[in-house]
Amino acid sequence: MVQRNRTLAGSLAVAAFLSLVPLSSGAVASTYWQCVPFARLISGVQIFGDAWTWWRQAAGKYATGDTPQTGAVLCFKPTGKMRLGHVAVVSRVLTDRVVQVTHANWSRIGGTRGQIEKDVTVIDVSPAGDWSQVKVWYDPIRDLGTTSYPTHGFIYGDKPIDPNIAAVQIANAQTAAYTVVHGAANQLTAAVRPGANPLQMLGAAADSTDRIAGLIQSATSQPAE
Repeated sequence: MVQRNRTLAGSLAVAAFLSLVPLSSGAVASTYWQCVPFARLISGVQIFGDAWTWWRQAAGKYATGDTPQTGAVLCFKPTGKMRLGHVAVVSRVLTDRVVQVTHANWSRIGGTRGQIEKDVTVIDVSPAGDWSQVKVWYDPIRDLGTTSYPTHGFIYGDKPIDPNIAAVQIANAQTAAYTVVHGAANQLTAAVRPGANPLQMLGAAADSTDRIAGLIQSATSQPAE
């Protein structure tokens, strides 16, 4: 039952994602995304729950390390105002200490959070060069932010993502997915909350589903050895 619920939620999220993300780099402000469901969607790493729990949950399930790889998930430690941690998907490896990531809910763009940013720069600033501390592009200042963030490292999915293939798949699916998502979202909104924004409501539902799934997994999974 849990797997069936996750599959349904994932299908809705995939459709929403394909209808919202353009091919150009930069921010996408169509709806509100949390970093966790977005990272899981585009990386294929099937971990649920808040971002700060991903590194622990990856143990014994996914390979981890400190070498950047396209398609890997960079897992941030909780710190300061970022108490739930953060996850971002590596979209390009530029050097052994510079990558680009695609992630959600990082910069405030137009004064709001919950937006997708594609191919933004992250630099390893750790003394040992082991990706344990990074600086991240911050859109409001159009530069790397002044804060250094501690990270656990990279979680590697089953297969690296080819950004060129992914771009073609997104382009081919955009028109059909847009129609499907808007139709479903409008029907849902009309039935449950007339007058609400359909895509915002769908995004909120996806986030709630993710938190519930995380609680279920936490309660039923065996502790890592």
